[in-house]
Amino acid sequence: MLTPDQIQTYDRDGFVLVPDVFTPREVEILLANVTQEGRATQHQFNLPDASGRLSKLSLWSDVSPDVFGAVTTSPRIVPSVRQLLREDVYHWHSKVMLKEARVGGAWEWHQDYGYWYGDGCLYPRMISCMIALDPATRENGCLKVIPGSHQLGRLEHGRVGGQAGADQARVAAVMERLGVTYCEAPAGSALFFHGNTFHASEANLSDRPRRAYICCYNARSNIPYGRGGHGQPVPITLSPDDSILSFAPPNPA
Repeated sequence: MLTPDQIQTYDRDGFVLVPDVFTPREVEILLANVTQEGRATQHQFNLPDASGRLSKLSLWSDVSPDVFGAVTTSPRIVPSVRQLLREDVYHWHSKVMLKEARVGGAWEWHQDYGYWYGDGCLYPRMISCMIALDPATRENGCLKVIPGSHQLGRLEHGRVGGQAGADQARVAAVMERLGVTYCEAPAGSALFFHGNTFHASEANLSDRPRRAYICCYNARSNIPYGRGGHGQPVPITLSPDDSILSFAPPNPA
């Protein structure tokens, strides 16, 4: 559960970074499942940035019966999301982001609600939680955010490279007024950020990968109209706190 100071930081800045949410052993297990054949590899696709560099992404909308589902329903994540939104939530979608060493591309400036709006969500009552699986630094393209940008409302989005991105001139004006924060984070930390918080990341030109698991949630009061949207608007059953450990790869004989 988040502290009052952490909730206040989120309300003010549109994001809050919480260290040591998952242990080194749990991160090790998650990384093993990212790289081995399975859900993360089966759902993988490339998204080019404006310069043509590629970032790899895997995405799904169900709560998977594996280590990723254990994180999505973790009692270290879901209650904090409920605290920040002040109401119950359901799983929207989850994704694995893989930014490979030396070649991983940038993510252009955008708001998640910039395109989730098109799924029929009437309000930006949506949160993403990014779990760092590698140490995230400026050198390997950590997430960068514009503090307080969630208070701007939704800006129009179009295509920037092969990605959804906001009008670059307007983003430049926003950065001039609000500044930019680089969210450098140790492995195992969690970054919670609002659906309207502007975020991006630069290309990874270092010799170390940057991998992350991102769980996204929507408020139960914000179910999309029509037939759009992701996930199933059903209550989340929390997984046992130690459930990640049960997905450890077997020891070699």
